[in-house]
Amino acid sequence: MTIVRYAYALTGALLLGGTAASLALQNPATAQSAQNEPGSMQASAPRAGAPMSFADMVAKLQPAVVNISTDQKVTVAQPANPFAGTPFAELFGQFGGRGGGQNGAPITREAQSLGSGFIISPDGYVVTNNHVVAPGNSRATVEAIRVTLPDRKEYVAKLVGRDAASDLALLKINSPTPLPYVRFGDSEGARVGDWVVAIGNPFGLGGTVTAGIVSAVHRVTGQGGANDRFIQTDASINQGNSGGPMFNLKGEVIGINSQIFSQSGGNIGIGFAIPAEDAKPIIDTLMKGKTVQRGYIGVAIQPLTDDIAAALNLPKNSGEIIARAEPGGPAAKGGLRAGDVVTRVNGKQVTPETTLSYLVANVAPGQQARLDVIRDGKPTTVTVTTTVRPAEEQLAQQLGGDGESFGDDDSAEDAAPTANGIGVTVQPLTPAIARQVGVDSTVQGVVVAAVDPASDAGRKLRRGDVIVSVNSVPARAATDVARAVQAAKAAGRPQVLLSVVRGRNPAGFIAVKIK
Repeated sequence: MTIVRYAYALTGALLLGGTAASLALQNPATAQSAQNEPGSMQASAPRAGAPMSFADMVAKLQPAVVNISTDQKVTVAQPANPFAGTPFAELFGQFGGRGGGQNGAPITREAQSLGSGFIISPDGYVVTNNHVVAPGNSRATVEAIRVTLPDRKEYVAKLVGRDAASDLALLKINSPTPLPYVRFGDSEGARVGDWVVAIGNPFGLGGTVTAGIVSAVHRVTGQGGANDRFIQTDASINQGNSGGPMFNLKGEVIGINSQIFSQSGGNIGIGFAIPAEDAKPIIDTLMKGKTVQRGYIGVAIQPLTDDIAAALNLPKNSGEIIARAEPGGPAAKGGLRAGDVVTRVNGKQVTPETTLSYLVANVAPGQQARLDVIRDGKPTTVTVTTTVRPAEEQLAQQLGGDGESFGDDDSAEDAAPTANGIGVTVQPLTPAIARQVGVDSTVQGVVVAAVDPASDAGRKLRRGDVIVSVNSVPARAATDVARAVQAAKAAGRPQVLLSVVRGRNPAGFIAVKIK
């Protein structure tokens, strides 16, 4: 696996990478009790509090935890043979020169990945992470998925189904005899400080057991999306642990080890597991041969940060702000608009741990979502009918941008300083300037021509940014900005909320302090 090597990077706990097409379900096998059948763990589980040993519990659970590997073919582009057209061309091609003997033609190489998984039924259904069985990159294909049991018996697995959004996959292996398996437990009952045990295959070291505690529940890592909600643990999780189970002291699977928070790719005591409460319904859907569908309303969302909350005169962590409602999408049809702060979905509060994306995703497509909204400081209600959430790649294209920025070498002329109270100089956005700063021709607003580096705006805005509105008041001229800032100051607000467009990126909100 390619590890992102910047400070404190989130990385999948996988050794390399690896996927295949969806295949039909197999017939269930004979009845057999689960390795962690209710009541069976009481004698072997360590006592509550500070356990003396996990040995008896691990001996019961370990047979159901497996090693998962993939065989992959990767197409690698080769540079042209620098000796082409010379007497040395054939010689250096023959001995594996830069041209690979084929004058730069792509070559195919073999690759492997390694991860973990666990058996959930005696007839051989196996749960793992999607990234364990997905191709390592766009030029790779998965030729085979192999599941190896602790007794070293190896099986070729079929991919029953996968859900990239949650990073879950379901495999099937066929065994002539019933297999040891484990059950999902109640992750909602997990508390910070509870003991947990992780079993997996870090760095290919099969059957490795680590223990720790639950460090946090419902942890949002900042990746965004409907499935950014994990159990955090300090139990050692490393590359190759991906897809392995996290057990509580009852021997129940309460999480699927998925990612680590690391500077180098190694364990530093911060790992993340997909909660069983989220994973089990997805696995059940895949087992039925169906595709996982999530609710979607078509909005871009920003957290209600301290400065944005102050600009809106709202308490901190009291919802999330709508940065953009997709034109013609469910939210726009329902009346939701940019600048609205959504505080509840069907009565459930929007918090940093229970995000708007998560709550909406759990509303079945075609059902109504009742949104409690604060608009212009006043509470209101908006009802939106959800649709099917598109694939994450499609969402990135719809709601993402190209990161384009307006640099200091641009030829736009500085405008005369304007006393607007936030330290920016603006001028009307003409079609010519819109082309210069790279914004869409449909954008309306004022363009930032200069910023006072000593102001709060100097840290957050740049020359070429387009201010669309100030505290929901459209900005079409410098006087519009000045009036909106003065009104906020008169109302005792220390900040104003700007809707800003930068390059081809969608509009977003930036709170700026009044000087």
